[in-house]
Amino acid sequence: MAGGPPFELRATHEGLDALVRAIRQEEDGKALRKELAANMRDALRPGAEQAKGSIMGMVSLRGHPAPALRSAIAKKIRPEVKLGGRWSGARVKAFKTKNIRGFPNAPKRTNRASGWRHPVYGNREVWAQQRGKLEWFDRSFTGREGLYKEAVHEAMEAMARRIASRVR
Repeated sequence: MAGGPPFELRATHEGLDALVRAIRQEEDGKALRKELAANMRDALRPGAEQAKGSIMGMVSLRGHPAPALRSAIAKKIRPEVKLGGRWSGARVKAFKTKNIRGFPNAPKRTNRASGWRHPVYGNREVWAQQRGKLEWFDRSFTGREGLYKEAVHEAMEAMARRIASRVR
């Protein structure tokens, strides 16, 4: 994903802002917005599960006493939907892993080719270079972008049909 922030798969639509405005005008717009967001998250959930499975497949160093890095990263991968504000859209995001081995950028660093540096356990003066599973996050979506985008658009269309049926 050249040029953009890492770890997101965006699915936006020109009509999303108009749909959000229509929902706001409805009497129970809050409930409709909540349902639309839930349906859009559900559409992206298979992609998030694929990314979680991919990071869990990363080779682990055995015997490390600190919390498990792979499972901590997997727990932080989830679909995110925002309706209105600075941007409207849906994406799968790998959030930072706070308080895990002092490594908040673990999702980003384990995904990149150059890896990361860290002090050797028990010797804070010696540093080691480590590589994760190359592009584990990005490869989880390769070839399936259209599928997820279509699923998000279907959730939007279903909500638009529901709103239109109320007008008739």
